[in-house]
Order: sequence, then structure tokens, then C-alpha cells
Amino acid sequence: MNTATARYAGHLRTEATHVASGNLIQTDAPTDNHGRGEAFSPTDLVSTALGACMMTVMGIVAERHQLNLVNSTFAVTKHMSTEAPRRIAQIDVTFTLPAGLSATERALLERSAHTCPVTLSLHPDIRQNVVFEYN
Repeated sequence: MNTATARYAGHLRTEATHVASGNLIQTDAPTDNHGRGEAFSPTDLVSTALGACMMTVMGIVAERHQLNLVNSTFAVTKHMSTEAPRRIAQIDVTFTLPAGLSATERALLERSAHTCPVTLSLHPDIRQNVVFEYN
């Protein structure tokens, strides 16, 4: 079964449907590449997927160890290459997690984040800067 189906909507936009749930994602080309920047670009989705995947894996580990990560956040900054070919050169991800986690719990979560499938699937030339803040 397909994971997703998509259609080109014109004007550098796509609409993708998640087959199992029916959820829709729209993409738009970024303003620095002929688009309007009115939705996630495909490279924005890749970058955001990295943070979401890391948070999900940390959530799995947190549930297993009865740790509460509800309302934890992450912010992503994508850096495109300045030379051809156009590609993602670096992704910065900053997580804000609960301050009350012990040093052992923090180490467990941080290690687990770096084992997420997206982390392991991205080309090794894409620099991944990951920061964990505890507030």
C-alpha cells in the first residue's frame, strides 16, 4: 500500500495525501527559488521531519521510562548550500525539554534522539547541529 499520494497543483505547489489517515500536506517553492513561500517547501519538510523524528523517538523512550515530555518543543533552522547543486547543507535543531530531568535521563533521551530513522537516513554531508536545552 502507498504511504502517500500527491498531485502537482500548479504554480510550484504540490498537495500530498497521507493514505492511511487522509491528512493533507501542501508544499510551495521557497521565495528564493521561484516560489511564493506560502507553505512548507520540500526541504522544509525534510528539516522538520528530522526534529519530529528525534522528538518521536525521545517520546517512545520517555514513555518506556515514565518520563513526561508533554509540551516539549523543538525549533528547526535549515541552511541551503551556497554552491551548486542546490541542497540542504545543514540542519539546526534545538529542543527545549523539562528542567526536572536527571543527568541520566537527559543522556538517555539525547542518545535516543540521534538514533532516529531520519537522522540515520540523511546523507552524511548534511551537517546536523542538535542542541538540547532544559527549561
